[in-house]
Amino acid sequence: MLKINPNRTFPNVRMRRNRKSNWSRRLVSENYLNLSDIIMPIFVIEGSNITQPILSMPGINRISIDRVIDKAKFCYDIGIPAIALFPVIDQSLKSEDGSESLKENNLICRTIKSIKKAVPHIGIMSDVALDPYTNHGHDGILKDNEILNDKTIDILCRQAVLQADAGCDIIAPSDMMDGRIGRIRNALEIEGFQKTQIMSYAAKYSSSFYGPFRDAVGSANRLKGDKKTYQMDPKNTQEALHEVALDISEGADMIMIKPGLPYLDILFQVKSSFKIPTFVYQVSGEYSMIANAIKNNILPKKDSIIESLIAFKRAGANGIVTYFAEEVALQLSKR
Repeated sequence: MLKINPNRTFPNVRMRRNRKSNWSRRLVSENYLNLSDIIMPIFVIEGSNITQPILSMPGINRISIDRVIDKAKFCYDIGIPAIALFPVIDQSLKSEDGSESLKENNLICRTIKSIKKAVPHIGIMSDVALDPYTNHGHDGILKDNEILNDKTIDILCRQAVLQADAGCDIIAPSDMMDGRIGRIRNALEIEGFQKTQIMSYAAKYSSSFYGPFRDAVGSANRLKGDKKTYQMDPKNTQEALHEVALDISEGADMIMIKPGLPYLDILFQVKSSFKIPTFVYQVSGEYSMIANAIKNNILPKKDSIIESLIAFKRAGANGIVTYFAEEVALQLSKR
């Protein structure tokens, strides 16, 4: 607890003095949002010259590979260090075991290769999980209404190696299977991808804020049951710390907390406890709430977006995955 010096009291101390003007407030600011803090998530679909609006996420679109390249160029030119790719797989390619994820010429691998050819110095983060590829919408192999942890990991390892071979810089397992970080790290080492980073979704909660994302990737109406047997209980804190500790011990280079604003306490405790590069995902539901409030003139656009992101920096985040990435980049570049 902060102890107040008895000699530093009103009227000798007036806290408002440092707030009196813009230049003074800037001098004493404790946290800043920079372009280097931002990761832009992108939904990629098949085709050419396609922009497909996502109705539940105002201003966000599914885009074809050629337009993903344009986004990557924008990010590189303006100073955003990395993009996060999420494939929207055609329903005809989805299956019980998500086998499309293991094809070397699938949508995500072609996208990674195309970006690396056109914008070689942008960082690429790619999701490793089966939910975009399964016809039941789960992140793993489903049998008799149970997710098979170890069989799922076998596929995740092959998926990770395939994406690394395509040129992915950061493998981001978002599945929440036990033990997958160690197995994926080992698979990458064996195949010669020692430099490929792993950002583990170490504390991913079973949240009601993921709905618009599931609309975006086309899994919302196909999800059988829920994901509570592998995603975390929103009521738990210590469990998150245990999950993070395990993933660090297994070889995670960076960790992710998801969702963001409802879990600032988790973000703060993780960063304070482990001092490892820690990221946060301002998920689709958070984005849609703020975006719709702005659209309906309930919140001011610039200030409410920046305030929501500064909260993550204040809690200890090194970086933020946010659908406001382009808007924020344009704002920050005008400073």
